[in-house]
Amino acid sequence: MAEVLLFHHVLGLTPGVRHFAATLQRAGHTVHLPDLYDGRVLPDMAQGVAHAREVGFGTLLDRGRRAADGLPAGLVYAGFSLGVMPAQALAQTRPGAKGALFVDACLPPTEFGDGWPAGVPVQVHGMDADPIFVDEGDLDAARALVEATPQAELFLYPGKDHFFADDSLPSYDAIAATLLTTRVLDFLATIG
Repeated sequence: MAEVLLFHHVLGLTPGVRHFAATLQRAGHTVHLPDLYDGRVLPDMAQGVAHAREVGFGTLLDRGRRAADGLPAGLVYAGFSLGVMPAQALAQTRPGAKGALFVDACLPPTEFGDGWPAGVPVQVHGMDADPIFVDEGDLDAARALVEATPQAELFLYPGKDHFFADDSLPSYDAIAATLLTTRVLDFLATIG
């Protein structure tokens, strides 16, 4: 079974993120779920982004990196939206990564080094009409990652919602989230 370090999105550690982690745990995987917001959960995107800016994106990235301290090297790094930032940084810079899972976001592979590390499989999931994922460069970064990395996969789901896999939010899309979860569990089964 895989060991996963999972980072929450810009709204914080919502019940939906906790539910997703619990689903992975029920499948037999070990999941570490750090809270980069120290218990704060924000009600909407605008307030979440404002809070992230107030704390500082560099500080959040540092908190994410510190969350891996004391954990074994062979982790799968996963993140939702904002949580992709520390997940991707760790997958690219911390030795021994087993894989990576990015939902609703993807940064250019050059953001944290010279490119994606050889032999580290990665999945990117997003909605095909999500204005944040599509219009802010995440989709382009995901496509570039897939072109440059033999073990990279991009999965697009029909819809425009950013937090489509969080079952505690109005944007939840049960059909897309179920398919995402199946793909993630299949991915983790091949790694674990």
